[in-house]
Amino acid sequence: MKINISDYQYPLEDKQIARFPESPRDESRLLVYRKSEIEHARFKRIGDYLPENAHLVLNNTKVIPARLFFKRKTGALIEIFLLNPVEPSVVLPLVMEETRAVTWHCVIGNKRRWKEGEALEGEFRHEGRSLQLKAWLADSAQNHVSLEWEGGIPFSQVVVAYGNIPLPPYLNREAAESDKQDYQTIYSEKDGAVAAPTAGLHFTEAVFEELQQKGIGKSFVTLHVGAGTFLPVKEENALNHPMHSEQMVVHRNFIENLLKNDGFIVPVGTTSMRSLESLYWFGVKILEGSENPFFIEKLFPYRPHEEISMQASFEAILGLLKQENQEQLIGNTEIMIFPGYRFRVCKGLITNFHQPASTLLLLVAALIGEQNWKEVYRQARENNYRFLSFGDSSLLLP
Repeated sequence: MKINISDYQYPLEDKQIARFPESPRDESRLLVYRKSEIEHARFKRIGDYLPENAHLVLNNTKVIPARLFFKRKTGALIEIFLLNPVEPSVVLPLVMEETRAVTWHCVIGNKRRWKEGEALEGEFRHEGRSLQLKAWLADSAQNHVSLEWEGGIPFSQVVVAYGNIPLPPYLNREAAESDKQDYQTIYSEKDGAVAAPTAGLHFTEAVFEELQQKGIGKSFVTLHVGAGTFLPVKEENALNHPMHSEQMVVHRNFIENLLKNDGFIVPVGTTSMRSLESLYWFGVKILEGSENPFFIEKLFPYRPHEEISMQASFEAILGLLKQENQEQLIGNTEIMIFPGYRFRVCKGLITNFHQPASTLLLLVAALIGEQNWKEVYRQARENNYRFLSFGDSSLLLP
């Protein structure tokens, strides 16, 4: 198999990249693609274009202020960008509740100036108290950093008090105070992402209210978006691109809800889509007797498999959760969706406009076709849509 990434280039000018979000959120523009026809609207009217039996799936992950800055005694600035927890657990919800010390795999800015064994110290305020946060290299070769703090408070509160919001690099600006609110969906709840599921940034309570009146339901899944989402594809054959693993948390009642509302499932964002399709493959792995069912390798869906329905897959997951007396599953996915992929769960997609030659653009092409994505993006550019994380939205119904 070969996917030439050069086939997924398009001209994106710097002036087309949105630096800040539309205000109010639901006034952002909406490009609607339905059965090869394109219309232009405002996001607040999205309910007019969704089928009556549509069921939205949204990612309720919450962006953590994952950029931590420390000053050495010499004055040199060290940046620690949290990627994935290592100790005391690799499970994000557990790590975010830790109250004393954690170790994370990180990207370290100015690392050559940080000596092994040297503790960096910083100070933060929490409920009127001044508390200390310390960092040291636990494993320099692996970029593992240990953090220890005072006060016995959860790590989720430490990063909020001390850290900075990690904006996408292509915005080319420092985080503003407004980003603490603007770079979160209004339904963000589960701490752990280092990038926002940006397709959800357009939703307001008014939009949700109107969708409810139209009988359009919604469910929430949690996929903690990693920094790998911003990695450019450097390989000409995109299939050689390393897909970073992202952690998913799925509750039993979420799967039961999907089985009741399986008419027309529309994910909000590529992370929700990757979660839903990965969930299907979890079930397939269970039915195939896999020893590690809750990890989906990058190209696993493209191997030969017996045809299994979405219902059979989801029921297999519920059966295993019931057997093990578990209310939720925690899994990881590297799934790569590109043209040639056959969707088992998703019937459409709400998403922003993505970077040229990116894995997210491959996903869009897989859904609506290799020529259709070009026409959608051509019209978006010619009609002055705003692109990328803070940009406008599209509703893609193939």
